[in-house]
Amino acid sequence: MRWEEVCDNKILQDLPFKIELNKWGQIVMSPVKIKHSFYQGRIQRLLESCLHTGEVMPECAINTSDGVKVADVVWCSEARFTQIEDEVSASIAPEICVEVKSSGNSLEEMEFKQKLYLEAQAIEVWLCNEQGEMKFYNQQGELEKSVLVPQFPKQIKRKT
Repeated sequence: MRWEEVCDNKILQDLPFKIELNKWGQIVMSPVKIKHSFYQGRIQRLLESCLHTGEVMPECAINTSDGVKVADVVWCSEARFTQIEDEVSASIAPEICVEVKSSGNSLEEMEFKQKLYLEAQAIEVWLCNEQGEMKFYNQQGELEKSVLVPQFPKQIKRKT
């Protein structure tokens, strides 16, 4: 199956799962819990408050060497957004790709996606674990903090 077919298939439109394709065109579905949605939304809002240029987007489909993967949150510069905005799935990864771990994800799967996004030309990949702890990566490996958004917190918390 191709990503365009997934997007056009009426049966797949309103599923409560994140859908991705592997390199063989097989659909991979990942159900998410409320906490996953909370972290995803909070990361998106924090990114929007830290960066005043480019586009912050949830659920961005990205072409990778292992099929189409859907990053939970991304930030894209104006230049890169102009390049991908009319595509069905991004031919080049946004500069920042964020994955939020859900109970269905293994650490190995998260690390695999990190490599796929960097291979697809992301500059940084951020991983958020189930406790809201953030880790930042680039081509050289793990970073102490994001180079692109150094003020981004290392811990996602609820508003109090």
